[in-house]
Amino acid sequence: MDAVAFLIDPAAVAIVGGGTLLAVCLRTPARDIARALSALRTLARRRFDATPLVEQLAALARIAKRHGVITLDKSVITDPDLAAGIAAIVDGLPADEVTALVDDRRRARIDRHVAAADVWAAAAEAAPAMGMIGTLVGLARMFSAMSDPGAIGAAMAIALLATLYGALLGNLVFLPVASRLRTAGRAEASERARIAAPLARLATRETPRALTPATTLQNAA
Repeated sequence: MDAVAFLIDPAAVAIVGGGTLLAVCLRTPARDIARALSALRTLARRRFDATPLVEQLAALARIAKRHGVITLDKSVITDPDLAAGIAAIVDGLPADEVTALVDDRRRARIDRHVAAADVWAAAAEAAPAMGMIGTLVGLARMFSAMSDPGAIGAAMAIALLATLYGALLGNLVFLPVASRLRTAGRAEASERARIAAPLARLATRETPRALTPATTLQNAA
């Protein structure tokens, strides 16, 4: 413990940690900060795989073929994007509108992922700057206490440790988190694109075809 105790300085921690938090809060909406904190839970999960959704969609297509698409309204679908697509098909929307709906939800999800990653990227940008501010504060304190040898050491510790904290937090904590969130977001967006085509096929099969004039005459005859 004594070997690392000299690396802990409350004043430097307050300057770098508090300054970074303040900088992020001033430049980021509160909802994006909440999303960034919530996104930390995804770092421990496996990379998103849409295979179970594609398999569930295939099972739903078989049910619709046997019993009609209206029966899908009672299906238990936990994924919100798939549930929205199936609900649109049950409501009778054409394939292009179902595809547009799913794509819009996927883009909105991408935007949320990007916003969360940008919060951590902003923290990675602010932390080294706060470290430099802590260094300047420590140096100013040191020069103002040149007559007190004991105060010089404490001020020098703030100056050096603040720079250390900023560099470590920015490059070993915040930047890796932002990078991993972006990677996970891109992977999920790519995987979720796999459900658009099966939904469109199901919508095309289940949407009633418009009657042409020739068909109308034949039916009347």
